[in-house]
Amino acid sequence: MAGNPPAQAFPSKARVAILAELEKERRRLIQNQSMNTPGASIPLSRPSPKEFRDSAEQQHIAAQQKAALQHAHAHSSGFFITQDSSFGNLILPVLPRLEPES
Repeated sequence: MAGNPPAQAFPSKARVAILAELEKERRRLIQNQSMNTPGASIPLSRPSPKEFRDSAEQQHIAAQQKAALQHAHAHSSGFFITQDSSFGNLILPVLPRLEPES
């Protein structure tokens, strides 16, 4: 056979693309490292609106959990914990296990 079959040419092209992407990433990291000197504490990029919204949403949920936990402790004799729930509950009741009397 005189030439390479197409099946062998594709991995070569993919390999070249991967190597080019790695080289680009390496250059970006080197550039960022040279810009981030110990004296410079100014961030070079702002958080995206999605990251900002996610952070604000997490803070809002944490505040809601704290308020719900304080309310539950003040108005109930039970024990409650904050935990992520599949059903959207901010706090969950904790029931102690009692050993059966013999």
